[in-house]
Amino acid sequence: MLKLPVQNNLPARNSRRLDKVGRMNKLTKMAILVAMIFAAQGALACDYPQRIDVPNGATATKDDMIAGQRGVKTYMASMEEYLACIEAEEAQAVLGLGDVDEDTKRQREEMFNKKYNAAVEEMNLVAEEFNMQVRAYKDRNR
Repeated sequence: MLKLPVQNNLPARNSRRLDKVGRMNKLTKMAILVAMIFAAQGALACDYPQRIDVPNGATATKDDMIAGQRGVKTYMASMEEYLACIEAEEAQAVLGLGDVDEDTKRQREEMFNKKYNAAVEEMNLVAEEFNMQVRAYKDRNR
């Protein structure tokens, strides 16, 4: 039967060296973990999309209106990405809080809901503004 060497059989100086290597590995792993956490937070930085300019239906050409429609669709997709991002960011923040009192949780939830709802309201305003301009364009071209 094959016997494997036991750690206790190593000379003392090698065991100290192994302890140092183990500590260095732990420190290195911890430093990498901390760097990854900060990088992840930076990656989750949610940028609010810039509002687009909706063409004036009373003076716009057909090409202007089509370009405006594309712009609105792109803006809406960007806003959807923003909403998903702030949801993920809030979920991460809540996990990072650990155990906190109910009042703090309620305040965070209220702040998040206001931020989210304001973005949805902005999307609705842009869509309504574009629809008004489409109606103006159609009325002009009848």
